[in-house]
Amino acid sequence: MKVTLPGTSLQDRRHWGTTAERSSRKVIISPMTESKDLSKRHRVVIVGAGFGGLWAVKQLKGAEVDIVLIDQRNHHLFQPLLYQVATASLAPSEVAWPIRSMLHNRKDVTTILETVTGVDAVGRTVRLADGSLVPYDTLILATGARHGYFGHDEWEAIAPGLKTIEDATAIRSRILLAFEEAEREADPARRAALLTFVIVGAGPTGVELAGTIADLAHDTLARDFRTIDTRKTNVLLVEAGPKVLNGYSDSLSDYAKRALEKLDVTVKLGAMVTLIERGAVTFGDERVQARTVIWAAGVRASPAALWLGVAADRNGRIIVESDLSVPGHPDIFAVGDTITVEAPGGTPVPGIAPAAKQEGGLRRQGDPAAARG
Repeated sequence: MKVTLPGTSLQDRRHWGTTAERSSRKVIISPMTESKDLSKRHRVVIVGAGFGGLWAVKQLKGAEVDIVLIDQRNHHLFQPLLYQVATASLAPSEVAWPIRSMLHNRKDVTTILETVTGVDAVGRTVRLADGSLVPYDTLILATGARHGYFGHDEWEAIAPGLKTIEDATAIRSRILLAFEEAEREADPARRAALLTFVIVGAGPTGVELAGTIADLAHDTLARDFRTIDTRKTNVLLVEAGPKVLNGYSDSLSDYAKRALEKLDVTVKLGAMVTLIERGAVTFGDERVQARTVIWAAGVRASPAALWLGVAADRNGRIIVESDLSVPGHPDIFAVGDTITVEAPGGTPVPGIAPAAKQEGGLRRQGDPAAARG
């Protein structure tokens, strides 16, 4: 069954493209270029148009501020469904929408397509890759995260992670081409390796990928090939920890494991991956021949903590105050996967969309009136 999110059709594809397609003209933004009226208004700069960044924009509607939203891509990505793009269940256009189109009726918001390379907290400016400086009165960092390989960055070329549309389409290509190559492979061992898929990491992304690949192989593609039996596909979910969905309740974890096993997914727990090479994965005392390996084991935050020279956890996430301000910088806030913060019960807030949205709206960061209240 095709799944389409409400209100997600891309009617204006003129907004699509890569950063290479934008205008190459350098634009320097400074208070001197603004009118007197605008320069009197409080300026909030938000870096990142993910869930946290866009929710901050939404919460600031009606505040006496001017907003500058900066992102290195021109679309907002609905990451919870990205795994369905990677497994050919959804098209990219069903999980991504042009930022400008989403905010076309917000005259208080200026959108900039560019990569941020640093922050001058003393001068209160954000530095862009083209050399431009964007001044701020309040800065909200919602820069997200990328996959982290625990010191083995060389594994990325072999075992890609899933964070962007480009990642999803590349993984989709690997998955589908594996079946095509297996259809023409005469050697049984090589064919078995082509029909073996290893997902490293049993968090939400790993669980979703493993289950959907198994369903794709055992149901969707079962009637489409003549030489191979796709129902013999071997899907392995490898997790170093003691359970799937670590951080969730034991009952939910057990339910997810049982559901995966009903789909013929082999779940390996307490199995730390020690080597990923082309065509094989080693974990524990096992070495599995597999042509397709997908990484879902860890993430590393953006370099926002380095920009500011502030404390971060081992994954690079800024350790923020309870109001999500950056220690020592009351005019800078950070939200989403950029940070680590504890919930009231003392457990870390998970890096999921609802949490990022709540953080993006907390105390309406950037609204001087709310801050005074």
